[in-house]
Amino acid sequence: MDIQQQGQQMHQNMHTGTVPPQMNHGGHEVFDLNEVLTAGVGTINQFVMLKEQAQDPELINIMNRQHAFLVQEYNTTLECFKTGQDPQVPTQTYNMTQNNDFIYGLTPRAPKKPFQSATEINDEYISGCLLHAHKSAASQKTMSALETTNPVVRRVLADSVPNCIEMAYELSIYQNKNHYYQVPQLAAQDMQALTNAYAPAAAPAAGQMPMNNQMKH
Repeated sequence: MDIQQQGQQMHQNMHTGTVPPQMNHGGHEVFDLNEVLTAGVGTINQFVMLKEQAQDPELINIMNRQHAFLVQEYNTTLECFKTGQDPQVPTQTYNMTQNNDFIYGLTPRAPKKPFQSATEINDEYISGCLLHAHKSAASQKTMSALETTNPVVRRVLADSVPNCIEMAYELSIYQNKNHYYQVPQLAAQDMQALTNAYAPAAAPAAGQMPMNNQMKH
């Protein structure tokens, strides 16, 4: 069933009868969506404020693309939440433009510490701040989707999670390239032991009944 058909389904309240589309939300869902939308506003506001302080043209380009995408995704989520039906602009797919090569290993760096003045804000802080916003959104939208009863809102949230992951990955690559985000590796022997610690599962034998069917009487 596609998202449009899901949005046109009729739902019932056992006490009041047919539920109109704009009221097709459970209580937990309403609270969760308010948190998702509040966080979305906060992230967009961060982009607006921090973009003026970014210096690296590459970071500014990333921020411009992500900001425009986030605004549209916020509007899509808001529309389906307010109407209970499929939005005019469905959830889009964010695609980063750079390669996905990571540099592994650690190099000595001065210990990090809190700022004493806003003048210390730099590209490392800006990219890290936005990276954490995307990570938080990925977790929040996943948990909210699991509690959402409206099928359209549920799908919009679920479809937006990969975009959070992609935007976070783009910023982590940018940070890694500039040695802001360093990635250690295990010793080769330890990595090999862990990657080979599991074996494939055997496929069920042909004609074997699933356990849930065997238990029926």
